[in-house]
Amino acid sequence: MADTGPLIALARIGRLDLLRRLYGRVAVPLAVEREMAIGSDRPGARVLEGALEAGWISVRAVGETGATQDIFMLLGQGEAEAIALAEQRQARLLLIDDARGRRIARSRGVRVTGVAGVLLAAKNRREVEAVAPLLRALSDAGYRLASPLLAKVLASAGEE
Repeated sequence: MADTGPLIALARIGRLDLLRRLYGRVAVPLAVEREMAIGSDRPGARVLEGALEAGWISVRAVGETGATQDIFMLLGQGEAEAIALAEQRQARLLLIDDARGRRIARSRGVRVTGVAGVLLAAKNRREVEAVAPLLRALSDAGYRLASPLLAKVLASAGEE
């Protein structure tokens, strides 16, 4: 399962393929599909469209239950639907970078990772040689990760 931000970020730097290599298939809720701006000229939109057409990113509807209603009052539509879908489908992992969304997902028992975690996993599996150039590319593309997180990721990757 995934939220929009990390998908767009990876698509913008040409590394959306890491999700397919690491996880096989990725499901997203309808709100995330809308936020991906498929069919537009926005950076990354064509790459995301290709992944949808190839079928390794799929769109799923979120069932509304009383247990998920509170999420929708606390977060944006994409984050809320991604968490609700992860819960409903008992996903092994949710890709989300929004700090509040991550906190809420964890409090509900959903295991989360962010784009930095994906990059670390890719390095650990030898899908990428180094994390630092990808973090720079994300920054150059306008995707912001907190400085303490960057330092922690680089240390974990052995690239201090």
